[in-house]
Amino acid sequence: MNDVLYLAWRYLRFNRGTTAVLVGTISLILFLPAALHVAVREASRSLTARADATPLLVGAAGSAVDLTLAALYFREPSLDPVTFAEVERVAGSGLAGAMPLLLRYRAGGFRIVGTSSDYLEFRGLEIASGRRFAILGECVLGDRAARSLGLAPGDHLVSTPAGAFDVAGTFPLRMSVVGVLAPTGSPDDEAVIVDVKTTWVIAGLAHGHLDVTDPAAADGVLSRDEDNVVANASVLSYTEITPENIDSFHFHGDPRMFPIDAVVAAPRDRRSAIMLRGRYEELADPVQMVVPREVVDDLVATMFSVRDAVLLISLGLGAATLATAALVFALSVRLRRRELETMRKIGASRGRMRAVLAAEVLLVVAVGVLIAAVLTLAVSRFGGLALRFLGA
Repeated sequence: MNDVLYLAWRYLRFNRGTTAVLVGTISLILFLPAALHVAVREASRSLTARADATPLLVGAAGSAVDLTLAALYFREPSLDPVTFAEVERVAGSGLAGAMPLLLRYRAGGFRIVGTSSDYLEFRGLEIASGRRFAILGECVLGDRAARSLGLAPGDHLVSTPAGAFDVAGTFPLRMSVVGVLAPTGSPDDEAVIVDVKTTWVIAGLAHGHLDVTDPAAADGVLSRDEDNVVANASVLSYTEITPENIDSFHFHGDPRMFPIDAVVAAPRDRRSAIMLRGRYEELADPVQMVVPREVVDDLVATMFSVRDAVLLISLGLGAATLATAALVFALSVRLRRRELETMRKIGASRGRMRAVLAAEVLLVVAVGVLIAAVLTLAVSRFGGLALRFLGA
């Protein structure tokens, strides 16, 4: 038997190009359907787990899918913002806790999540180093964000301007990194989490100024009398909040009317959730309350439908490819007629020659199966990480 395998191996090694093509073809035939199945399974598991941990969401009326993906996975919000009054409406009902989410801005390529400290407890996020944010201008980094940016407590991170020509609205804010979260394997690993008031500062809804009554600010004063002090343009808005200037920061307008993208509602129990949903269904305001699990179930059902269709197509292509591979083997036997005749003349029986040809086929198939299995295992182990990376 060893001689049969040796002859088969030597032939395949000599014809490296043909062997590589056959092995690659068989590997892809087996790997692609398996990888698709594993990827869809991992994606559905991740989506379902995140949705199960988020009972209810409130946001602007529109696509429930867009609202859910933005709030759960920190995607770019596509719906209009709602006001902070929605947080007070949910919390004031006495039926659920409420956490705001403002997701319009980025820092270092990662999403800034403006929320409250209750969000950390709600998600079970633990501080690996440092502490939680406590005042304006402080942020906590997710594990992956911290490692990617190379930041630790005590460092600083500057928010990304909304646009190159946005001179009147948002402006970069230099935030103090006060903590880094322990890894969770969730989108929170890729977030820059701050208090929602800090995102309002980025949005230009709050700012601070130099103390123009201070003698050190005399160069910025145009005129001064008993009642008023008029400052010139050299008195600029701060882009960093420090213990020295934090008292000068103030908001313009009613904070209840300030924008947020969603409200995470955590009902006390199932009865409270039903009552709260009923209240929102009766509202005339252009807002909606969605159940993330129901939205995700629809997404997962769509994913599995697409997967089944792709698998059917893959089976058809696989059958055609295998038929082509069989034709290649058959043609190679015809082309090797002189070689097989030589083997017969030196004493090889027909059974022995058939065994050599069969061994060649089995070796090609075995190597193809092995490669497909290794690739599928890699997708199974790292597929979830890859999906989060692509969705970041």
